[in-house]
Amino acid sequence: MRYAMIMAGGAGSRLWPLSRKARPKQWLRLIGGKSLVRQSFERASSVLPAEAIHVVTSANLLDLTAAELPELPRENLIGEPVGRDTVNAIGLGAAILAERDADATLAVFTGDHVITPVEKFAQAVNTAFGVVQEHPEALVTFGIRPTSPHTGYGYMARGERVRDGVYHVREFAEKPSIALATKYVSSGQYYWNSGMFAWRADAILGQLKRHLPHSHDALRELGRGWATPEREEKLRLLYPTLMKISVDFAIMERAEHVLVVEMDCNWVDVGAWTAMESLVESDALGNVAVCKYTINLGSRGNIIVSEDEHLIATIGVDDLVIVHSPDATLICTKRDAQGIKELVDKLRKEYEGRFL
Repeated sequence: MRYAMIMAGGAGSRLWPLSRKARPKQWLRLIGGKSLVRQSFERASSVLPAEAIHVVTSANLLDLTAAELPELPRENLIGEPVGRDTVNAIGLGAAILAERDADATLAVFTGDHVITPVEKFAQAVNTAFGVVQEHPEALVTFGIRPTSPHTGYGYMARGERVRDGVYHVREFAEKPSIALATKYVSSGQYYWNSGMFAWRADAILGQLKRHLPHSHDALRELGRGWATPEREEKLRLLYPTLMKISVDFAIMERAEHVLVVEMDCNWVDVGAWTAMESLVESDALGNVAVCKYTINLGSRGNIIVSEDEHLIATIGVDDLVIVHSPDATLICTKRDAQGIKELVDKLRKEYEGRFL
């Protein structure tokens, strides 16, 4: 049977001060009045019924997720006691599904992307399911044709053609320099790495056993005991012992049979406030407003964000990120927006988590 898994456990610290521990970025209603995780669920629903869709998130966010996605059965919500990056989130979901269905095929999506149009998304996902059926040992990823030499995304080079829109992956490249990214884009042979995948549950678990045997053994034990009263105790004991590493570094860059399906969509990874420029129309002076009330006098190229009815007014300032929340306000230049994560680390030390 075919399943979908939405990863929604990231902290989203680069979207502080709106993204917080109690409500990370996946639950922010920044675009179209719907949260990012809601949009991800609705895209997955264009391919699969709700009972086949699962969400992996932090254990403390399970109730929030259930309220946001009431269509999902509660048993389809999987809570991590601590974050151990994407390889373990994916492995946990795969281990649970493998116990329920020995033939499970799993599409993995993220909870913080904006992807349009949904029809082309669904077409690419169905293509990937078909590829997995034809190549059951393969790991399939989705590639986005780059529209600019973005240095904040990973890239992958396509190799030999399998069929239209499907290729072997020749190499992965992490967040290149602007010169290298420009070379990748001009070659026409590279995709942005979307961080979305499709594979059989037993195939990804087999790769996990090969490259991270401790994680494999612990996750398989958790999968076998998921429906038992001992689940919480096993999670508490085993999950924190897993190596914290991404699926790209742990498996994708080391696996021998990786295929890429081209996803011909408008795709934005909402990883920083600067992503708003790709999602929201600007005014005549290039200001992007994600808020109800703002007024700008002689200001250009700013990103202005607020969830409530607080007015933000600017005079003669350019290229700033200004984000208002009830108890904290962020002001930085757009070029420094990636440094918000470092700022959050400093906040954690100086204010003991008060503003997190």
